[in-house]
Amino acid sequence: MPAPNLRPSPSSTDDTGRAHRIVVLPGDGIGPEVSRAAREVIEAVGHDLGHDFYFEEALIGGAAIDATGSPLPQETLEACERSDAILLGAVGGPKWSDPSAPIRPEQGLLAIRRHFELFANLRPVKVFPALAASTPLRPEVIQGVDMLIVRELTGGLYFGDRAEQGSLAERPDTAYDTMTYSASEVDRVARVAFEAAKGRRGKVTSVDKANVLASMRLWRRQVEKVADDYPDVQLEHGLVDSCAMQIITRPTSFDVVLAGNLFGDILSDEAAVLAGSLGMLPSASLSTGTLGLYEPVHGSAPDIAGRELANPVGAILSAAMLLRHSLGLDGAARAIESAVEKALDAGLRTAELARGGPAASTREMTDAILRELPMVAVA
Repeated sequence: MPAPNLRPSPSSTDDTGRAHRIVVLPGDGIGPEVSRAAREVIEAVGHDLGHDFYFEEALIGGAAIDATGSPLPQETLEACERSDAILLGAVGGPKWSDPSAPIRPEQGLLAIRRHFELFANLRPVKVFPALAASTPLRPEVIQGVDMLIVRELTGGLYFGDRAEQGSLAERPDTAYDTMTYSASEVDRVARVAFEAAKGRRGKVTSVDKANVLASMRLWRRQVEKVADDYPDVQLEHGLVDSCAMQIITRPTSFDVVLAGNLFGDILSDEAAVLAGSLGMLPSASLSTGTLGLYEPVHGSAPDIAGRELANPVGAILSAAMLLRHSLGLDGAARAIESAVEKALDAGLRTAELARGGPAASTREMTDAILRELPMVAVA
């Protein structure tokens, strides 16, 4: 089931008739390869369905540090501010991996989330029938899995310099991080989850650790207040450790999973095993307007960069989310999703999914999806 469109639906061009502006941030490692594939697919579906796009590339992450000394240059921010949507590849790599370094690639990603207040991260996890054999779980366990993880993205323990952290002067061998949430932060991301559930199967599972953490008790109370405004949506609470187990043992029981920043990050990576590979998963980071940032869930995978081994599907499905949520082009998004499914049905598998069988290169997988687009775009 496609994700619901949670955003206003703009027309195919703005009031001046200009093409939609998409900023592409290739980043590091395999980021340039997969973002190139996603751009090609957007251009192709636009041609087939009569939509125009204008692309602009900018620097972020390690590539930006090398070129400018900053992981998020001012020029990149200005380009994003002029855009209708942002498509990102991946950031990071061993060249910049020292966690004690004052400047790191990940700071660019955190900064862009903060600048545009991208507080809601949508991570759909869907099992394509053709990939049922690509997961270590039994087919009967994963058959029909279709969940949406809604991760709070700009607060909590995970968000770097927004959280109180450091080390104690009197105890230099001790460090601390704090998990802080306000009621308003929980309220706004919870509403995204409940709105999504209205267009799906009508169930929200809110994940917390309320039996131990005060911040999570506030989380639970506020989610329950939001639930009062959605009487047609079922709410259940789950402790994060129990939820982690149940995502593997009974994944079809989940519809929309709502979680804080750190828990959402961990659970969505765990859920990738259901889809067969982290390379299959897209994501959207949204604010209150139509601008969003779209990126595959996977990292920069520097060990396979430049070797045509990267799976472009996560980036391509992220492009579909971009078209749906920021540009209101649901038909184009569905065409891309259908083309991906048809390519998988035809037997295309990148290396991490091939399990020793014939493996498609990044280029071959992209071309297979491009070949399917004209057929699904006119269906």
